[in-house]
Amino acid sequence: MKLEWIDALIIVIYLVTMVVIGLVLKKKASKNMDTYFLGGKTMPFYLLGLSNSSGMFDISGTMWLVYLAFTYGLKSLWIPWLWPVFNQIFMMVYLSIWLRRSGVRTGAEWIRTRFGYGKGAGLSHTIVVLYAVIGVVGFLSYGFVGIGKFIEVFLPWKAVAPYFPFPVDPQYAPHIYGIFFTAIATFYGMLGGMKGIVWGDVIQFVIKTTAGIVIAVTAITRVSPQLLQAHIPAGWDTPFFGWTLDLDWSLLLPSITHKIAEDQYGLFSIFVMMMLFKGIFFSMAGPAPNYDMQKILACRTPREAALMSGSVSVFLLIPRYLMIMGFTVLAVIFFSSDFRAQGTGIDFETILPRAIHQFLGVGLTGLLLAALLSAFMSTFASTVNAAPAYLINDVYLKYINPGATSKVQIRASYIIAVVVVVFSTIIGIYMHNINTVLQWIVSALYGGYIAANVLKWYWWRFNGNGFFWGMLTGIAAAMIIPEFFPDTLPLYYFPVLLVLSLAGCIAGTLTSKPTDMETLISFYVKVRPWGYWQPVAEKARERYPGLKTNTAFGRDMFNVAIGIVWQCCLTLVPMYIVLQQQLSLMGTILVLGITTLFLKKNWYDKMNRDEKEYNAFMKSLEEETPVGSSVQTAA
Repeated sequence: MKLEWIDALIIVIYLVTMVVIGLVLKKKASKNMDTYFLGGKTMPFYLLGLSNSSGMFDISGTMWLVYLAFTYGLKSLWIPWLWPVFNQIFMMVYLSIWLRRSGVRTGAEWIRTRFGYGKGAGLSHTIVVLYAVIGVVGFLSYGFVGIGKFIEVFLPWKAVAPYFPFPVDPQYAPHIYGIFFTAIATFYGMLGGMKGIVWGDVIQFVIKTTAGIVIAVTAITRVSPQLLQAHIPAGWDTPFFGWTLDLDWSLLLPSITHKIAEDQYGLFSIFVMMMLFKGIFFSMAGPAPNYDMQKILACRTPREAALMSGSVSVFLLIPRYLMIMGFTVLAVIFFSSDFRAQGTGIDFETILPRAIHQFLGVGLTGLLLAALLSAFMSTFASTVNAAPAYLINDVYLKYINPGATSKVQIRASYIIAVVVVVFSTIIGIYMHNINTVLQWIVSALYGGYIAANVLKWYWWRFNGNGFFWGMLTGIAAAMIIPEFFPDTLPLYYFPVLLVLSLAGCIAGTLTSKPTDMETLISFYVKVRPWGYWQPVAEKARERYPGLKTNTAFGRDMFNVAIGIVWQCCLTLVPMYIVLQQQLSLMGTILVLGITTLFLKKNWYDKMNRDEKEYNAFMKSLEEETPVGSSVQTAA
């Protein structure tokens, strides 16, 4: 496969633009650490939401989703619940508000607002930083594997080798490509800080949306519904399912039958129930300490943080699934005979780059490659930004150089970014495929995160000691248990990780003293969570008689359920557009309209009312409270 010079020029222009953005915004980004890591908390929610969605529109994930759509059809709608994608709904409805009210810079700093400054709080702070760095390295390795695999299809090493300064074994070609593109992403993200990343993401979003529309139109014009029906098994074009998957590819493409068995998704109802079970706990834990959390903390107000999380689904799902289903439909029609000839040795993760090469002409190929490179760049740069945020704010300033000037902090963040990227690249070299990294991140590592991070929001007695032991137990289990279940989907042993982590949480909590009441009252008054907070709420009301208890649990959970349906409709609309299923499309749009109206009345309007009451109370409290008190407003 060979790129034409026009396509190569488009890609070069895009890469140069990203570097220029970093250089232009370098001065603004380096004013102080709030400006560098959070954009000074001045950017509107829609820009942050667009940036966040662009970061989630990554190249490795898109390659994986194209493979899923090819194999499972519209039933692939459910498989991203492994992340789970619906955690954005929990954050939209209430968790982003709670998190932003803290007014901190990182998730590790947030721990101080919840557990204070005792020994247990120090341990919990340390374990969050450790977890954040492990998570960042995992995601960077995941991106590194994907970009190398993707570029190799368009630039075979035999075409590049003559220009390379020293001989390289062709099997390492993806690693060379990965190093090159990760270096560019690191450069502009490192220099421009949060603002550089956001404005880079805006450009990237426009490119990706344009590319999604182009590929969807290409699929619609080249593949009729009748032609598609002849190439897919019964049930492929519906999201509904029974006890088992019931997709029989044996006559059309036998290798997919082998792949489904390998994925262990055959008992689909059990698989979906397990994803839902894990996903609810994961979502109630709040965002992991990564770029998603940083975008929430960068919002101007708690209300805008909620709107930012809600906008992510709108910005992300429609253009992304136009692209995914467009490539899928074209691949099903035009690649099936080739795949049959290959037998079981098919690398389905290369469907996306192969489809780009075959179905797009000169110019459009360059545009789409730039779009998918931008998908990689935005995710990688946002993730790179998260690592220094934790290591500078929560390690360097606390333990190494507390008096460091902003200039010294920025320089240290450059060094840390480079070290983290180099380390993750070395790990990525030893990863065999995207799915391996993805499954470990979403099912194993996150399994160790959930219990402690659920309890921190909803149980007043839970303390820093319990958080530390719960997280440590969970992370250790996530590292060890896969060795005992080497051929098992990590999702299926998630309950074991959850139970072990929960046991560590409870044991650590009950064998140590509660968090001091002053810290708990300060946290409760600022964040105002629902859950088992009655002892703290009573003490807080004694001190602040005008304080209102949060009784919105039932309303929030109902809004979450409606929000998940709303999000599924946002995913199905572009799918049905590409498949040209007009009746199903109209029905989905109707459900989307009804759920949108419901969320407007029961979530948006009531959130605005609650925030006005909250802000009025906090303003009155600020006027009464001496400067330096532990109770401060979130803004």
